[in-house]
Amino acid sequence: MFNKRVKIKELLTWEPSNQEVVIMGWVRTFRNNQFIALNDGSTNQNIQVMADLGTLDEATLKRITTGASLKVTGSVIPSLGKGQKLEVKASVVEILGDSDAEKFPLQPKKHSLEFLREKAHLRFRTNTFGAIFRVRHALAFAVHKFFNEKGFVYMHTPIITASDAEGAGEMFKVTTLPFDNPPKNEDGSINFKEDFFGKATNLTVSGQLEGELAAMAFADIYTFGPTFRAENSNTARHLAEFWMIEPEMAFHDLEDNMNLAEEFIKYIIKYALDNNREDLEFLAQRLQEEEKSLPQEKRSEMGLLEKLDFVVNNQFERVTYTEAIEILRESNHNKKKKFQYIIDKWGVDLQSEHERYLVEKHFKKPVILTNYPKEIKAFYMRQNDDGKTVAAMDILAPGIGEIVGGSQREERLERLETRMKEMHIPTDELSWYLDTRRFGAVPHAGFGLGFERMVLFVTGMTNIRDVIAFPRTPKNAEF
Repeated sequence: MFNKRVKIKELLTWEPSNQEVVIMGWVRTFRNNQFIALNDGSTNQNIQVMADLGTLDEATLKRITTGASLKVTGSVIPSLGKGQKLEVKASVVEILGDSDAEKFPLQPKKHSLEFLREKAHLRFRTNTFGAIFRVRHALAFAVHKFFNEKGFVYMHTPIITASDAEGAGEMFKVTTLPFDNPPKNEDGSINFKEDFFGKATNLTVSGQLEGELAAMAFADIYTFGPTFRAENSNTARHLAEFWMIEPEMAFHDLEDNMNLAEEFIKYIIKYALDNNREDLEFLAQRLQEEEKSLPQEKRSEMGLLEKLDFVVNNQFERVTYTEAIEILRESNHNKKKKFQYIIDKWGVDLQSEHERYLVEKHFKKPVILTNYPKEIKAFYMRQNDDGKTVAAMDILAPGIGEIVGGSQREERLERLETRMKEMHIPTDELSWYLDTRRFGAVPHAGFGLGFERMVLFVTGMTNIRDVIAFPRTPKNAEF
């Protein structure tokens, strides 16, 4: 019976006293025809299995190769090896699955992250990716734990939708129409009335609009699901498919929104620190080693664990967009033209380099930017009394830039309709959304957090393709 097995993470906490145990896992290394390093994914630490010389026949010895899977029955004994308290003295070794040593691509040596992306189906078996995905799991669990403790309702918003929440236009179309000869209208446009849904549909870019509908009944809701952007962006920060956490709260204003977002970020980071210390220590050491080859000015000022503790234990800096523009315009970086995009006037959209300057050079802590120009923000954001700005907020994190985007939503029907007309967003198609302003509108707010960017921040990785199992990027949909 397989369920009698003990996970290696648990086994390593035992005191060895000849207890019989069944363990299973994959071979990392096998040396001297006697010592097997076995790993089952529950921890980065291997358990050493010791088979007395002569106890395994020649045929079995040849099959114990890197990547092979084993079932081992044996006794837990004190280890004489350095750095390990115990090992398993094998009485029975069964091969569950062979691995051709010459063909298995993950030999026990250092592999580049680029190489491992090509082997994404196997990279979970490495220490780096074992640690990353256990941390990712912990953060996802913490997301649900946080909102559940606060009485939020978890909503599953649609993945196929006819609306574009962001007004971005960069969406993946969903259709059953034939590509080679789709039905056409008289003007030559595609006749979507003959499509599966009877109208043009796409993969969602956000669950926010539907989330707002639910918040008008339950008050506090959140979504956590996949979102899609058909953006031809090949950077270390962008994916075509990623996961978003989007809470929507009735009876919240911009300040309430900022307070919740800051509390949320600190909560999930602290959960990972408390529950995945071993993995984070491994990733911190990995980052330190990786940065040794960088010039001093490009190295992190804090170690990974130090950075995470700092974020958890310090208040985020809160500044308006107008104050941030002034800081950037007057900075030596701007005056010496070290920015690729020079800041010369109010109203420009901030780039990642500006966001990172504010966080890493000026304030040296996470920053919440508020009250952006309305011209560079979405139609649903509440307009401020100055007529120029909206009650928006972005949270900027060291090493990444924007990690959260949110706002107080415009609850005034006339203001919202006027803004939609200005931005050429058809009010008739979003009549269902406007109903929330017609029938019992309340001040409300929400934000979106890109989950992969949060995993990137917590693990210290530098490429977003390394914190999602199977990255979807331009020209890449492998596995």
